[in-house]
Amino acid sequence: MALSLSPSLLGGVSLALVSGLALSVQAQSTTPPPAQSQPAQVQPAQSQTAPSQPAPSQPAPSQPAPSQPALAEIPALQATAPGPDAPDPSLSPECRVPGSKLYTLAKLKAVKKALREHRAVQVLTIGSNSGGLGTAATYPVRLEDALTRSLPDIEVTVESRGVSGEIAFGAAERLRNQVAEIEPDLVVWQVGGNDALARVDIEDFSQSLAETVAWIKSHGIDVVLVDPQYTASLAKDDYYRQFVQAIQKVAEHEQVPLVQRYEAMRYLAGRAISALKGGDTAQSGAGFRLADLGYRCMAEHVTRAITVSLLQPDVAPVSKASPVPAN
Repeated sequence: MALSLSPSLLGGVSLALVSGLALSVQAQSTTPPPAQSQPAQVQPAQSQTAPSQPAPSQPAPSQPAPSQPALAEIPALQATAPGPDAPDPSLSPECRVPGSKLYTLAKLKAVKKALREHRAVQVLTIGSNSGGLGTAATYPVRLEDALTRSLPDIEVTVESRGVSGEIAFGAAERLRNQVAEIEPDLVVWQVGGNDALARVDIEDFSQSLAETVAWIKSHGIDVVLVDPQYTASLAKDDYYRQFVQAIQKVAEHEQVPLVQRYEAMRYLAGRAISALKGGDTAQSGAGFRLADLGYRCMAEHVTRAITVSLLQPDVAPVSKASPVPAN
């Protein structure tokens, strides 16, 4: 510490006194004052606390994590998809069909969202075979039961609004009111059979179907299409087969799952014929009651298509249907 004394400040102070003060100050400056080392200690402490200020904000990026449940939390996603060429062992023995002949797959965002939220799944079934008399009338009940078994701990409600003999255009007109009333997560639409038999123009049919499917999806609702049933006589009708192909194209373009009912029943019929030739009366008997078997198996087939579609990752492209054979 240096001390400078101006003569103007000293006034009449004697030179001896000035010299004494100077010597005293010099002696004090040779002893290092302890106070000078304290600022050096304070400054590092300030530099240490400054970087620690943003620390409380570090946990913020991890906050969105709880809003994205793991896939294991979705019951349906715990299932496994069978091989495409082997009969699906999860189906009843008389209904077993290889996956490649049973369905094409696509994402079901609305149903998957409902499962993640652990809330009830509302299903609307439409089409001429979604209700009616005899075995056909049991299809909605069978479908609800099959879906409930496949989605444990999730309530599933199936509302059937099928009209016998209805074509696609008529169903499209009714569907808008039904969607507003029921607010479904999923629409299962059996379509094409009545249109083919009524000889509706295929281009008009395809356009109506595609527009209606797009409209349903635009409201955040999933769609599963079911193509027409198979019989040996209908298989000879080229116009009928063109409708089956048209539905496949719409399903692929609109990226919705398709239950290949035509191809599945054709497979079951062929298996029954082979069993008959081989003397297996249990399996061959199924061929003579193919229509009844088709209704009873359809609930399982639709359920399996839904369940395996739920296994699809969110970035997976839609799979393609197998081509419809000429007979």
